Amino acid sequence: MVSITARAQFTVTIKWLQVSHLNNSDTLYYNTDKKLTWADFKGRPDAESPAAAVTESGFGYRLNMNGVNNRMDVVVTVFCYFDKKKSWVKKDMDTEYALTHEQHHYDITYINACRFINKLKQTTFSRNNYSRLVEKIYNEYIESLGNMQDAYDGQTANGRIRKQQLTWNKKIEDELAALATH
Repeated sequence: MVSITARAQFTVTIKWLQVSHLNNSDTLYYNTDKKLTWADFKGRPDAESPAAAVTESGFGYRLNMNGVNNRMDVVVTVFCYFDKKKSWVKKDMDTEYALTHEQHHYDITYINACRFINKLKQTTFSRNNYSRLVEKIYNEYIESLGNMQDAYDGQTANGRIRKQQLTWNKKIEDELAALATH
């Protein structure tokens, strides 16, 4: 009689969702080759809001698991999106300067999605902890995203303090350039 002990195999793969063919959709997925245009802002402006425009963006993930025998493969697909119907611009406020401010809100979302991916890649997962850990790390970076968006709007006064806006423009562009090299 022969006894064989099989060791279970477990892999986690992290993927970035790159979608460019859904341009007629109400959702845009972040593409480093495509900047926002005012035509992407299809929502109804909030007359009560002091903002000239609003960018509704976020990031999320999907977990897919496939298990066969002693093998388990988990794929985490991360995406960053812009909601056209919830993003808006007020009449006569659609300047290039304001569009840059709004683009950077979307860029900040992308930066935090990339940080989330990087953290996932540095994490050791097991069959027992992968779902809980992915959710925990996601929540950390959603909080980071909110804090960074608040700091951006707070320090620039929603883009009205031009000197601060220029400082943030450089900060965001530098971070995007660093991400492009990874």
